[in-house]
Amino acid sequence: MHTQTEENYLKAIYHLSAKKTDPVNTSSIAFSLATTSASVTDMLKKLAEKNLVEYEKYKGVRITRKGEKVAINIVRKHRLWEVFLTQTLKFKWDEVHSMAEELEHVSSDELIKRLEEYLGFPRFDPHGDPIPDLLGKITLASNVCLSDCEGEKRYTLTGVNDHSTSFLQYLERNGLKPGISVRIIEIQDYDKSMVIELKNKSKLSISNDVSKNLLVKNYGE
Repeated sequence: MHTQTEENYLKAIYHLSAKKTDPVNTSSIAFSLATTSASVTDMLKKLAEKNLVEYEKYKGVRITRKGEKVAINIVRKHRLWEVFLTQTLKFKWDEVHSMAEELEHVSSDELIKRLEEYLGFPRFDPHGDPIPDLLGKITLASNVCLSDCEGEKRYTLTGVNDHSTSFLQYLERNGLKPGISVRIIEIQDYDKSMVIELKNKSKLSISNDVSKNLLVKNYGE
C-alpha cells in the first residue's frame, strides 16, 4: 500500500517524465504539486528507499518500473472516474478533474474493474487522453494538433492539450468537445488564426493558441 501523497508524487513524476528523456528535477515536481523543493527532496528519498524512483542529489529523479506501475494504475483510475462523472453523472468536462483527483486513490481493484466494465471499457477519457487497461497498456491515438492541419478538410476533435478549467469552459461555450467534426475554412497567414465550421454549419474564429491545443484526426477514421 502507498500513501495518497506518495501516489500523487509518482503520478507527477510519471507525467513529467513523459515529456523528456532526462531525469526530472525537483523544481519541476515542486511546481507541479504546488509545494517546496525541500518537501520534494524529503519525499524522493522515501520513494527511493521503496525502489519506486531512482534519485540522485542535484541530478534529478527517474521513476522505476515498480513506481511506473503504481503511477499508471493511478492514471487509469483517474481517467475512468472522469468518464463515469461525465457519462453517468452528467458533470461537465471542466468540473471532473478535481473530483477524480480524490477518487483515484480508491484502493479496491475489484471496484475499478467493475467500473471499467460498467462503462463499456472506454479507451479514452472525456479530454481525449488514453486510459491504460488492466495490464497498464496504453492505446495511443494518431492525433495531430489542429494548428498543423490543412484547410478545406474535415477533422474529428479527439482531445485537448490544455486541461485548464478556463480553456475547457471556453470550448464548452463554443460547442467544441471530443467527437464533434470541424472543417477548416480559412487560415490567416499573419497569425495562423483560423475560421472553422462546426457540424451544424456555424462558423467560429479561433486563435493559433486555441488550434495548437486542439487534437484531431481525419474525419471518418
